[in-house]
Amino acid sequence: MANEEITVGTVSDGPDEGDTVSLPVVDLLTGRGFVTGKSGSGKSNSASVIAEKLLDRGYALLVVDIDGEYYGLKEKYEVLHVGADEECDIQVSPEHAEKIASLALENNIPIILDVSSYLDEDEAAELLTAVARQLFAKEKKLKKPFLLIVEEVHEYIPEGGGLGECGRMLIKIGKRGRKHGLGITGISQRPADVKKDFITQCDWLCWHRLTWKNDTQVVRRVLSGEYAEAVESLDDGEAFVRSDWSEKIRPVQFDRKQTFDAGATPGLDDFERPDLKPVSTDLVSELEQISENKRQREAEIERLERKLADKEARIEKLERDLADARDLSRMADQFASALFDRSGRSRVQLESEQQTLDAYPMTLRDVRGRSIGKGTPRNGNGYLNRDEIEILPSLSESEPEAAPNSKPQSETESDPESEAASDSNPESEAASESEIDANPDAENESVDETSDTTNSDGCDGDLDPETDGVCDDEKDRRADEEDDERLVVQRIRRSIADLDPVAREMLARYRSDGPISPVDAHVAAGGSGERMMSYWRNSALRRADLITHVGRGQYAYALPERIAADHDGRLPPEEVENCVARIENELLPDVDG
Repeated sequence: MANEEITVGTVSDGPDEGDTVSLPVVDLLTGRGFVTGKSGSGKSNSASVIAEKLLDRGYALLVVDIDGEYYGLKEKYEVLHVGADEECDIQVSPEHAEKIASLALENNIPIILDVSSYLDEDEAAELLTAVARQLFAKEKKLKKPFLLIVEEVHEYIPEGGGLGECGRMLIKIGKRGRKHGLGITGISQRPADVKKDFITQCDWLCWHRLTWKNDTQVVRRVLSGEYAEAVESLDDGEAFVRSDWSEKIRPVQFDRKQTFDAGATPGLDDFERPDLKPVSTDLVSELEQISENKRQREAEIERLERKLADKEARIEKLERDLADARDLSRMADQFASALFDRSGRSRVQLESEQQTLDAYPMTLRDVRGRSIGKGTPRNGNGYLNRDEIEILPSLSESEPEAAPNSKPQSETESDPESEAASDSNPESEAASESEIDANPDAENESVDETSDTTNSDGCDGDLDPETDGVCDDEKDRRADEEDDERLVVQRIRRSIADLDPVAREMLARYRSDGPISPVDAHVAAGGSGERMMSYWRNSALRRADLITHVGRGQYAYALPERIAADHDGRLPPEEVENCVARIENELLPDVDG
């Protein structure tokens, strides 16, 4: 191979006219070449002649066919035709790149990589990039002379604009492939559009007819002004050839290709496709197995994606159902609370009122017992019924105080026998009623004295000067509200304190970053990206009403709303903020971190 040459044409002009023109095989296989010329000038024919001569000698190569012109080589040679077209021996994708490179380099199989049928240019570029990368990687070890021919090279390594991944790979082969035995020949009808770094680094160049001024200017810079003018009048198939192994720039008339010219312009004659040589079924079967494996992977991926989509849809539905259930639960709580407000008071209020009633004078207890009925002063829980409590103020205003000779309150309350006798003696009740009937003035006096104990605010009892004139009932009401507030805060503190550290940190992340998804909050809190664990911890926050679902799988911080709701909306906004701040400062110190 060291001195082996192939004949490609004859000298077309000058003193050496008619002499054969030969090109060294090693320099063609491992070097960098560039063939250019306008459409119809013969550039693709020249490239095909070089390919045929190399195939005649048993050397493999790979042609990147942009326009589907090279399948005619199969008329004479056993070439593997791969691409996206149904006429290819097999349809391939980037998954086949390693096998394609192995067949070309290790099995010495000539290959046409036909990218003309790929509707997506990015997909075609991805395939070429993968194949070129595999060729370069394998040649590092094999170091076998091998030629990569790329049609319309300006589409991958353009002069203007940046290089894509494919262009960078081809430039890499142009700069470093020679030392590994991998050569590259680029073909283009527009030399002005090809990156000049590639052209100037080529070992050999073939200039067919060019007429556009920008293209002839490239000839002027690379060859000279003389050739820039002469290149416009070259015949079809004629070209100026310059190489590193020849001192002369020679006009060469290239031979006609021997195989079917699929790139020829269609004429009026009937088009007749030639018989093409088939390739070994073993080669195709290996590539088909890769295709089958790819189809199986894609089918499995599609199945898993559908399964995941179904699970996500189910999770979304369960989240909506859970949110609806919480809404219903909250509505039920509010409804029950409203009923309770109408039929009874809180346990704290009942205990306070019971203590007040226990301190009333005996006569008032008698009035209560007589008015409500003996044996029913308390309900099943040991507290006064709502109607019993509400009737007492009105009775206290109309019933007389204790008789002058009655025992002090302390003595009456300390003598259970007297109380029992009074409650169980109807004659005593009758005597009391007759006394009232016989002394109407005493009743009026009692009413007047009772009226004097009602202040201008409608409160029963004396005003307390130490609390700026606030009556006892108002103080009790405020104390009840403060007790309720403390209970609410304690419950919320326990809810947060019972959470594990990661869940508390998730709550902090909802406050600082929300609305966000449970997985994002879980990862930000130092947890894993595992969906089940994320939603498990998230459910604890939802059950405590510390976060709320805001749609599209995202949740928001809801501690202020929880506090406001637990107070039935009675707490002023500034008090809500104070409660939130106290809880956060105690349990979420790094909430904004």
